Amino acid sequence: MKILISADMEGATGVTWPADVLPGTPQWERCRSMFTSDVDAAVRGFFDGGADEVLINEAHWTMRNLLLERLDERAEMLTGRHKALSMVEGVQRGDVDGVAFVGYHAGAGMEGVLAHTFLANSITGVWLNDVRASEGLLNAHVAAEYGVPVVLVTGDDVACEDALGYAPEALKVAVKDHVSRYAAVCRTPSRTAADIRAAAKEAAALAVRREPVRGGPFTVAVEFDAEHLATSVTVVPGVTRSGERKVIYTSETMYDAIRTFKAVTTIASAAVEEQYG
Repeated sequence: MKILISADMEGATGVTWPADVLPGTPQWERCRSMFTSDVDAAVRGFFDGGADEVLINEAHWTMRNLLLERLDERAEMLTGRHKALSMVEGVQRGDVDGVAFVGYHAGAGMEGVLAHTFLANSITGVWLNDVRASEGLLNAHVAAEYGVPVVLVTGDDVACEDALGYAPEALKVAVKDHVSRYAAVCRTPSRTAADIRAAAKEAAALAVRREPVRGGPFTVAVEFDAEHLATSVTVVPGVTRSGERKVIYTSETMYDAIRTFKAVTTIASAAVEEQYG
């Protein structure tokens, strides 16, 4: 049994505000330890449950945040940027039996600690086939296309509630309770590590490959906080304006949909000007 862990940071233990997840800040350095603790607990839990391999895919910002030297020696980690499937890179290899979303968060326009979708700011909403989409929902659809079920989700309580919509059978662990976008009631790392490890052990039983889901076509709509961002991303083939600050495109597969989404967010990010966005 092989498990892929997609590890994001906003939903990690103790994380509540931007400096906690912004590489290079003192707070980020401190929170890297708690992020690593969450991921390591999941690794150990999956091995407790009978996994033969666990591959961690770093999915936050520079994708160079986890402390490799503090992880269980049985794990392997894919670190660094520019990967074909970004947050769920590795799911397409044909040897993954289940995927875990560790440190996930709610999507842009939703309540939730540090809620966003790919871009920390600028995007005010994403919809997949008219359903408001978080990164979890988008990545779950990608995994389903390769027959890989989501078996575990950790994050704040809102992220766990969001996961009920895209991975109802998955185990959920809330490491903190949302108060506002920048505030939460947090559990201690020792407590969340125990909870995550226990859930991962149980979740291992759900890691059974399924028939790939061919659910296309997929229509993705993205709303920005400024008109010029919508204009800028229409250079991507197939992306068209659907409103003053909104664009839309349709892909036959989620593989193509998520790669187009990555292109859209990359261009939009480059078009943001200091202070005015």
